Amino acid sequence: MKLTKTIDESINIIEKIQKELEKTILGQKDACNLLICTILCQENSLLEGVPGLGKTMMVKVLAKILGLSFKRIQFTPDLMPADITGTNIITETTKGIRNFSFHKGPIFSNIILADEINRGTPKTQSAMLEAMQEKTVTFGDETYPLDFPFFVLATQNPIEMEGTYILPEAQLDRFIFKIKINFPSKDTLKKLAEYDPSTNLSNVQQITNATNIKQLINLTNQIPISSDLIDIATNIIINTHPSKASSKNVNHFIEHGVSPRGLQALIKAAKAYAFLNGRLNVSLEDLKFMARPTLGHRIIRNFEAQTEDIDIETINDENLTKTT
Repeated sequence: MKLTKTIDESINIIEKIQKELEKTILGQKDACNLLICTILCQENSLLEGVPGLGKTMMVKVLAKILGLSFKRIQFTPDLMPADITGTNIITETTKGIRNFSFHKGPIFSNIILADEINRGTPKTQSAMLEAMQEKTVTFGDETYPLDFPFFVLATQNPIEMEGTYILPEAQLDRFIFKIKINFPSKDTLKKLAEYDPSTNLSNVQQITNATNIKQLINLTNQIPISSDLIDIATNIIINTHPSKASSKNVNHFIEHGVSPRGLQALIKAAKAYAFLNGRLNVSLEDLKFMARPTLGHRIIRNFEAQTEDIDIETINDENLTKTT
């Protein structure tokens, strides 16, 4: 009875988060749902869209709804790793003794908005890797744990690539989703014409807190998935590899397929999407829906595909059709 009550309360919290997020972020329902799934999975996501679509606002609103600390890091070519992680500074005691003490950087927060992450140099981008995967920061001989919960929500502009640094495959693989922020519909645009971001942000209500988020994450991990669906998910991953795929397009245009981490991400994402929709078991539709945002950025095109501008999502959709 107690567990049932906990589950019902958790589903109710998720519904309230959805409604509050969609109330402030207009016309981006799918993106909002993927952000909530990112939280339920305790993972990181990459938001991609042209300027002015509300990527930064979306993350700010989410942090306020969840009642979590928030820091924005604006990535630029001159940003250094220590600007993110922190550095040692000299402090002096009352007795005049000088020591080095670690001054924490902005990475020590619950939600990190890594704004235009592809504008940072590879050296600076790599400073995020340990934080994203291990939830720790190492400086010198010391390792410092990050606050719980911890999420990196990064943004990048897909069209203004001059002077940017493409994220390496190892870092892309640590984002559970690549969330595409699409241009809004005409009806949404008309609503946005009279939209005041500062007023709407101030009216955002806090729905939950870190304690409840930990419970939501634990319950998401316990959502069951059948062995048949695990087998289907495994086949989806295998069929992204050119040496093992049945699709001619995969064999012809793909250099490397999805990693084992991608399989784990797909299963975790399907569990979160089921829970988001108030269900306590994973369906085939959950797997299929989450395959596009979970797998697309993990598939590496070959040179021929890049020169012909072959769309990864088209190949991914074809793979799903044949596999499921």
